[in-house]
Order: sequence, then structure tokens, then C-alpha cells
Amino acid sequence: MSIHAQPTTSRGTPGPNAGHENKEVDQDRKAKTQGRWAATLVLPSMIVLGIVIVYPVANAIIMSFQQDEGLDPVTGSFVAGGFAGFANFTHWLLQQCPAPDGTTACSPGSLGAQFWSAMGTTFFFTVVTVVLETVLGFWMAIIMARTFRGRSALRAAVLVPWAIPTAVTAKLWFFIFAFDGIANKLFGTAILWTGSEGPARAAIIIADVWKTTPFMALLILAGLQMIPAEVYEAAKVDGASAWQRFTQITLPLVKPALMVAVLFRVLDALRMYDLPAIMTGGANGTTTLSILVVDQIRQGFNSAAALSTITFLVIFLVAFIFVRFLGANAVQSATGPGKGKGK
Repeated sequence: MSIHAQPTTSRGTPGPNAGHENKEVDQDRKAKTQGRWAATLVLPSMIVLGIVIVYPVANAIIMSFQQDEGLDPVTGSFVAGGFAGFANFTHWLLQQCPAPDGTTACSPGSLGAQFWSAMGTTFFFTVVTVVLETVLGFWMAIIMARTFRGRSALRAAVLVPWAIPTAVTAKLWFFIFAFDGIANKLFGTAILWTGSEGPARAAIIIADVWKTTPFMALLILAGLQMIPAEVYEAAKVDGASAWQRFTQITLPLVKPALMVAVLFRVLDALRMYDLPAIMTGGANGTTTLSILVVDQIRQGFNSAAALSTITFLVIFLVAFIFVRFLGANAVQSATGPGKGKGK
């Protein structure tokens, strides 16, 4: 048991503020103790995150500035590894013009052409799938937010597509879109879904929307449930129509949760690999950046590291734009307006 010296008056008796000062000292000591315990408990997690996240990212950045060992495709001589500067990045970002055969057109097989093609495909899948999933997810969330018999069962059933692993989903839809699969038999068509660019992209979009729309619906549903019912009742009393309640109440109040849901899906779609890799193998205009990175690993690790670094920067830039300019702040959305900032 510790004994604290109490401030005294001129006559040696404790002052009127002695108890208050002792309480402040105890609170300061308790805060320091809690801070040390918090640091001790968080440290192992930070070490693990550093090993599995920080180290691979830093190592990939270092490798991206190194030259791959192998044969020079131009001279045919062996080239030793070493510092390559920004050569690995320029090979991806700049198309090879003129082509090796002497023509003035850019070589379609150059690394730059492959990168920009994969970039366009990745953003095409991202924009189309996220828009469809947001619209359908919002519609599903509005239905699940209502009170009716069997609502809990419906919410549980919605989770089934999201709970299925992506590889299993890709294989499932691969069989559905086979030439003799359910899709052609159901609609009476004879489409080779994975044989041309248009049907192949449509098949991947349908599969991705089927799997991840429930994720969007559940996140939007969480935002809808935060809106007080009294707000809608007051709007009805004032004579607001259903469309006015949706545009003037629902959309503004659900926007924080909606933007966070869109941000999560955009970042996930930019890393799309499983669906196109299993369903089409990246053929017929379905090669994404992640597929290109995996394919490039077989050609050279350092060049693949440069491509993965570029992909990381692209995803980081998209996330920054969402958080900085579109209001997709996950921390502020979780803590409420004004609560995520310190005083």
C-alpha cells in the first residue's frame, strides 16, 4: 500500500485540494500503466503484420529495381543481374515503338501493350461489376430492412453466395457457361461463352455480381439500420413522397456506409484474379493485372516485382481518391461524424 504525501497548510494540516491532487496522480499513473500494457499487447500483432505485409512490400520494391538474369532477347548473350534503375518500370509503362520487325506500329506483344491492355480490362471489370453490385445490393438492402416474416432466414440465405470460396464459384459458373451447360440449354442458345471476348467478359461479370452483391447488400443494410424510424415518420407527416424520402433522407444518411462498401469492393475488384483465371485462363480479353503479374513471375521475378509495385500504387491511388475526395472514410463512418477526430 503506497502512501502519498499530502499538501499541508502553514499549521501542518492537509490542504483543501489534497484529495483532488492525489486523485489526479493516481489517474496519471493508471493511464501510463494502461499505455504500457496496450503497447505490450499490440506489439506481437505489429511484428506479425510487419513480417507478412511490410517486409514483402519492401522486398518487392527493392527487387523491382534489380535486373533479371538471363538471355538478352536482342543480342542473345547472357545478362547478369544488377541494378536496373527504372528500366523494369519503363518496360511496362512504355509501349515498344517501333516494333522489332521494323514497322511503325507498336508491338502488341510488348510488355507495355500487355500492361495497358490488362489495366483497361481490370478497370472495365471494376466499374461494371461495382456499379451493378451497388444497385442490386441497395435494392436487396431496402427489402431486407423491412419487417416481415422470414426476414432472418432471408438474410442468412443471402450470405450463401458470399460464403462460397471464389475458386469454387468460378468452377461452378465455368460449368454453367459451358457449351453444353445450363445457360445455353436454359435460353436455347449455342454461345461459346469462353471463346470470344464479349461473352467471356459477360460470364465473368455475371459470376462476380452473383457472388459479391450480398456483401454490398449487408454493408448497405447496416447503414440503413442506423437511420432512425422517426425521421421517416416525420417526413410522412410533412407529406413527403416515397421518392422524396429516398433521395432526401435515405441516400444522404446512408452515404457514409455506402461509400465504404463501394471502396471495399473497388479495391477487391482491382485485385481480381480467381474468376478470370479459372473461367477463361485470362484469354479473350480477360487478362487482369493480377493475372499478368502471376504470368510474368514465370519470366522474371524482378520484372514481376516492378509490375506488382505499379499495381500496388494504382490501388493505393484509387483508395486515396475515395477517402480524400469521395468521403469513404471507414474510421469516421464507424465512430460517427466528428468522433473520429481528436480534440
